[in-house]
Amino acid sequence: MSRPPEKTVRNKDGHVRPMKRGKPANRTNNRPSSGGNKAPRPQGEDRFPEVGVQARLVAGLLLNAALEKRTGLDDELAKSPAKDLSPADRAFARACAMGALRRLGEIDQILGKRLKTMPGLPTLTILRIAVAQMLVLETPAFAAVSTAVKLAERDNKTRPYKNLINAVLRGIDRDGFGVTKPEANLPEWLAARWQATYGDEAFKGLAEATRFEPATDISVKAKADASAIAEALDATVLPGGTLRTERRGDVAQWPGFDDGDWWVQDAAAAIPARLLNVKAGQTALDLCAAPGGKTLQLADAGAEVVALDRSESRVKRLRQNFERMKLEAEVVAIPAEDWEDDRQFDAVLLDAPCSATGTYRRNPEALRAVRPADIAKLADVQHRLLDVAATKVKSGGRLVYCVCSLEREEGETQMLAFLRRNNAFKTVSVDTDAIGAPSEALTKEGWLRVMPGQWADKGSLDGFFIACLQRD
Repeated sequence: MSRPPEKTVRNKDGHVRPMKRGKPANRTNNRPSSGGNKAPRPQGEDRFPEVGVQARLVAGLLLNAALEKRTGLDDELAKSPAKDLSPADRAFARACAMGALRRLGEIDQILGKRLKTMPGLPTLTILRIAVAQMLVLETPAFAAVSTAVKLAERDNKTRPYKNLINAVLRGIDRDGFGVTKPEANLPEWLAARWQATYGDEAFKGLAEATRFEPATDISVKAKADASAIAEALDATVLPGGTLRTERRGDVAQWPGFDDGDWWVQDAAAAIPARLLNVKAGQTALDLCAAPGGKTLQLADAGAEVVALDRSESRVKRLRQNFERMKLEAEVVAIPAEDWEDDRQFDAVLLDAPCSATGTYRRNPEALRAVRPADIAKLADVQHRLLDVAATKVKSGGRLVYCVCSLEREEGETQMLAFLRRNNAFKTVSVDTDAIGAPSEALTKEGWLRVMPGQWADKGSLDGFFIACLQRD
């Protein structure tokens, strides 16, 4: 799926302004650099020639579906009218919806300055999508305004507001966006939690990370030529060996994909399996395996892997990934709590179900889907799964627990409670350089708290809590 770049465009006084009609402005991209040489990337409408009103309609549908539930955007893409769009229109619709999701708070700030009250959802959606085009995709204002008015004319609910839509958008084009604050992109309850938990400085980094679409990270098979792949994908090498590329488009068409030389995996997500440090011939169990990036790491290291997942559809995808990568694992579609097998393993990985708040760079809908009550429910599931995982570790074996969540209840608090009730396990010291983790992620307990604000000079990474334990 094509994913265009998203940029924050500012002038020297800090004000964000749109591209003026017929006058391309001097723009500065303050997206964190991931280093390396990057091919020029077209912006705005140039990336999506002849994209029409229907694509904007679908963008609105995708946006609202994502706001309703975490998987809503992907579900909506799989059905009409989204699936009936041309590839270019479909890519534009997704890019526009994702841009609106990432910058939703800022977009509503911009609109709020020009509206006495927010209009009903159909009209508000048209306005949000139009502003997202101007702010994020750098679509020329005349195109965003024109298609927004045309879209309003198609529906009885929005037709009476077409003049309002026209006036608001032309006013933004004339006067600029004004100064907006990235923390507005976070739900208020999460912003308050994170600021209280991590402090003002770290919170600034978390807020700023809402603005940018991340680059694509790739894990390379041990036997593949990583240097050649990096060159082919115009990628830089991150600590730990992950490749990071600004390349966009359908990854299945990229060099080396069909050969099974690499798979897509965020740099932070690659850390847990490295901590297990499995050797050829050792046994490894992945209790919640799909979609399988960490499982592939274990198999690629030569371990004899058993992979469990409760979802049949996710297991199917896991098997497809293993087939493409030409790797082997014993894959079982079953909840970890229900797996009746008395084997114990040298290495056990529990990437537990969680709120996924640490993945908002790639999945901004995760911030809108989670509710405060969900965190306690998920913590209970994690508690049970950790106790299951403990029974599967051999004496002298390792257990890695991780969640892609920024909530302490799912990370630090969970681990403290586990160690209190399982005195056979001790925390293993972590060498952040050896595993490709930010040095500032290391906690005083010896665990890792990876934050999206870390590695800002490299383009950041997803948020994770990771703990490596060894059994007596």
